[in-house]
Amino acid sequence: MDRTAPEPFTQDRRPEEPEGRVRLGVLVSGNGTNLQAILDASTDPDFPAEVVVVVSDRPGAYALTRARRAGVGAYVVPREAFSDRASFEERITEILERHAVEVVCLAGFLRILSPVFVERFCGRILNIHPALLPTFGGKGMYGERVHRAVLASGVTHSGCTVHFVTADVDAGPVILQATVPVLPDDTAASLARRVAAQEHRIYPEAIRIVARRVRAATT
Repeated sequence: MDRTAPEPFTQDRRPEEPEGRVRLGVLVSGNGTNLQAILDASTDPDFPAEVVVVVSDRPGAYALTRARRAGVGAYVVPREAFSDRASFEERITEILERHAVEVVCLAGFLRILSPVFVERFCGRILNIHPALLPTFGGKGMYGERVHRAVLASGVTHSGCTVHFVTADVDAGPVILQATVPVLPDDTAASLARRVAAQEHRIYPEAIRIVARRVRAATT
């Protein structure tokens, strides 16, 4: 079951065809399967967005290889190379702005962004979380930790959430959610695989929703 967030734009606008694709910047830290889902979706000429740059805080992230194979510019910005978070984020911002990024997508990016960064791209940062927010979210809840917590709780359903990023971790408005059953014999790994399949489906769909609204708001 999918659940769509309330309309985040307050002005009523006449639906219009997008004038050019919305430019996406994707921030990654790991394997990049959600990045791959977005790249695959963007091969459809009717998809209203395209990935123009990928930035990773980890040099060994396989997501960088995925980006380069797709012909997308890929940058490494290691946190340890900077004296503080402000300068680290400023470097990322410079890259995004150089590529005229309109919407930022977090796809397994394991850094919490500062309120300053979030405000700079206010209403234009998306994240995917492997649970049905607002449950099983917040600081420290990512990856297998989430699935272990779901199993320990005894709930019968889990899922994933695409949401807008705000200064509060995992607390931004929901764009789309998808549910999966928690099976009696599930492990964290088996539940993660089933949730990931839904992540790869709904993240491109959420981007489609947001990109069309962003383009409509700029025409």
